Amino acid sequence: MALTQLTLPAPAKLNLFLRITGRRADGYHQLQTLFQLLEFGDSIHLQLLSDNTLQLSKTMPGVAAEDNLALKAARLLQQYAWPQLSEAPGARISVEKRLPMGGGLGGGSSDAASVLLGLNRLWGLGLGNEKLAALGLELGADVPVFIYGQNSIGEGIGERLRPLHTGPAWFVVLAPRVNISTASIFSQPQLTRDSHAIRIPADFGSASAPVPLHDWPQGSGLPAGELRNDCEAVVRSLYPEVDTAISQLGRFGNARLTGTGGCVFASFADRASAQRALQAMPDGLDGFISEASERSMAKRALEQLA
Repeated sequence: MALTQLTLPAPAKLNLFLRITGRRADGYHQLQTLFQLLEFGDSIHLQLLSDNTLQLSKTMPGVAAEDNLALKAARLLQQYAWPQLSEAPGARISVEKRLPMGGGLGGGSSDAASVLLGLNRLWGLGLGNEKLAALGLELGADVPVFIYGQNSIGEGIGERLRPLHTGPAWFVVLAPRVNISTASIFSQPQLTRDSHAIRIPADFGSASAPVPLHDWPQGSGLPAGELRNDCEAVVRSLYPEVDTAISQLGRFGNARLTGTGGCVFASFADRASAQRALQAMPDGLDGFISEASERSMAKRALEQLA
């Protein structure tokens, strides 16, 4: 029997490091980063509709429906697929949010990717990862990593991906009560824009020698001093809440910013250590713990439907 509805996770990502290596003529920044997926995220509920309407059944505060990346992803896929189908596809989309907006966890991009992956299945399109990633790139530079669903080195504007294997770890992620615009951080004049790209060996993150995460960045085999986030100093200076979060979590591990923030993270060897660190945070500093993913929750969920 053909599927008429499905639910997919939309996992969070961390940028374990983020170096800004230049700026293109079109204003986009050239990056080098390591994307690490988490076992925590939003949930996307999709229901097939018999007509060609696309409905968003839940809206997010402060985000107009027309600006919602999940709805944009559905429209983009519908426009691409319409000529290939005998009947116009439609869907009802509901996003159950757990990831903070403006947090640097890729929530909107992950939602968009899970919509593309899920509707590709519901509508019977049979599109491969490459095509879905190309469509996703029209929505945001982080969408392709969620389409492929693998931890990866990202270069270019983040869309050139080199998959790798990472070892087991648990993360504490703190979410200061700020909503940070990526565009606003990248427009700051004091932002470093000329970091050199780290030379990453061809066998970095091989299946036989996954990148150790439990005490990141120690033991990675890369120069630990260069595995920084070039946005961190700027964000800490502009947002005292982020500075406080890094200082508090830094009492327990190597705390750092993900993306352009405002979420911060540190890695731990086991769940108990991560839980103790989270419980020690002062009142008003919220967060969660998550295990590191080897492969995306969304991709695994789709495989179970096969």
